[in-house]
Amino acid sequence: MIRRLASDLRSFKTLSFEPGLNIILSDKSEGATDRQSRNGAGKTSFIELVHFLFGADARPQSIFRGPLLSKWTFSGSVDIGGTAMTVARSGSKPSRVIVDSEAISNVAWKDVLGKSCFGLSEESDERWKPSFRSLFSMVVRRQQDSGFQQPMQHSARQQPWDQQVTICYLLGLDWTVPARFQDLREQERVVKELRRAARDGDLGRYFGRAADLRTSLTLSEAQGSRLRGRLDGFRVVPEYQELQREADRITAEINGLSMENVADRELTRELRTSMEEEDAPDHRDVAKLYEEAGIVLPDLPRRRLEEVARFHRTVVENRRSHLQAEIGSAEGRIDERNTRQAQLDQRRRQIMEILRSGGALEHYTDLREELGRIEAQSESLRERLELAERMERTKTEQDLERARLVQVLRDDIRERDEIVREAILQFESLSESLYERAGSLTIADTQTGPKFEVHIDAERSKGITNMQIFCFDLMLAELGARRGRSPGFLIHDSHLFDGVDERQVAKALQLGAERADRAGFQYIVTLNSDTMPREGFSKGFDVERYVVGTRLTDATDTGGLFGLRFN
Repeated sequence: MIRRLASDLRSFKTLSFEPGLNIILSDKSEGATDRQSRNGAGKTSFIELVHFLFGADARPQSIFRGPLLSKWTFSGSVDIGGTAMTVARSGSKPSRVIVDSEAISNVAWKDVLGKSCFGLSEESDERWKPSFRSLFSMVVRRQQDSGFQQPMQHSARQQPWDQQVTICYLLGLDWTVPARFQDLREQERVVKELRRAARDGDLGRYFGRAADLRTSLTLSEAQGSRLRGRLDGFRVVPEYQELQREADRITAEINGLSMENVADRELTRELRTSMEEEDAPDHRDVAKLYEEAGIVLPDLPRRRLEEVARFHRTVVENRRSHLQAEIGSAEGRIDERNTRQAQLDQRRRQIMEILRSGGALEHYTDLREELGRIEAQSESLRERLELAERMERTKTEQDLERARLVQVLRDDIRERDEIVREAILQFESLSESLYERAGSLTIADTQTGPKFEVHIDAERSKGITNMQIFCFDLMLAELGARRGRSPGFLIHDSHLFDGVDERQVAKALQLGAERADRAGFQYIVTLNSDTMPREGFSKGFDVERYVVGTRLTDATDTGGLFGLRFN
């Protein structure tokens, strides 16, 4: 509990508190706007002071680091875990806290508070674990953090996992279950981002379906195997280029000989044709011609005709002999060329055999480079396939893990039935004290972790959400006080009662006083004096006796908590 708040700032209004209900009243001057009143009196500053002394980060914009307050020290006398202690802190050295005259870091102070107030253990290696500051913010909600929007949320910036872990811890459920749900969400987020990158971003060429990548890898490995086989049987021929040129020369010579053979074969064909056509004219045909003309040739012309015939036969025979000689010469040349072609072809086969069994060093180097490229491609495909299979396998495993966690959560709720039952009945009792129909608290196992919902059937009542928060906070304060998971107090800013009917506020204050006395915790409330209920209390309940002696006012510049007017 908080016993006293003080400061070496002279204008500060020292506040002293008693066990049970304590009401800090702020007088609102006539004609002042709501904004002026709240900024001037210091009710919200009181909330900030409590957070400041209980380990809040004092960022540069904090009022305690501003020019008006940074050089002053603020202190509190508190009972934590049954131990009385004093704590002091200054905005000029926000990272240091003085606890019972001993200086420690604010980080160490939060560790002390976490262990003393809520029984937090420093040994937990869970990443998503309850923190003192998050637990404490459920005890002292801040309006500036939107702490009065939802019962399960102390800040608009509070993450869903932190809400689940915090509420589970305060109720006494296994908080490691929602922590594991958050681990799973993080894993799913990473996989989702990888899939998005694979689909839309520059990384798309590195990803693909496992089935497609497996096919590509199989083909690439087969290509590499074939090329590796060629290299294993490869023989480097030093004179490869010279042999290649010789083979080219032989081919050209063989082609030339073939063309010459074609020409000589054509020549022999023409010569044989000429031989068949070559023949001496028959002199008897000439004689017959003369007889048919009626001319009788004398012996002399006949003898000359025979001589001519003999001459012609001699010429023809000589011609035929010449043609035969030409044919023989052409056929001889053809035979010589065929012999030369056979010799050249044998040499070319020898050269081609050598070239086929090996190759030039440059070609061997090219093959090695190609094999290196294919092997690198195969390795890249192998890694991509492994990643694709892991991503597809991970998705399946994550679905199974989520189903398993839901079952673990379900089992935990069932095994801690007494804790759950107590919370449900406590909330019902509190809401029934405020409204004709009792409200309800439900704790459900869902695919995203534990889900907490509160409901009060009074929709037409103003400020119903505020009263849901009131009942939920009071329920946690009672349970925490009994189980030793509480700083020993609950603080509600006047914002909680904005829009709430005066009679409901009266019931809430009286209910808070009764439950605080019964469970042994301190309940501190800040109120504007003009909204302080005067009726609606049970007979014999005197609300005035719970009002703190120090009154705040916005009527003067020095009437607020710090005795200063903030711009």
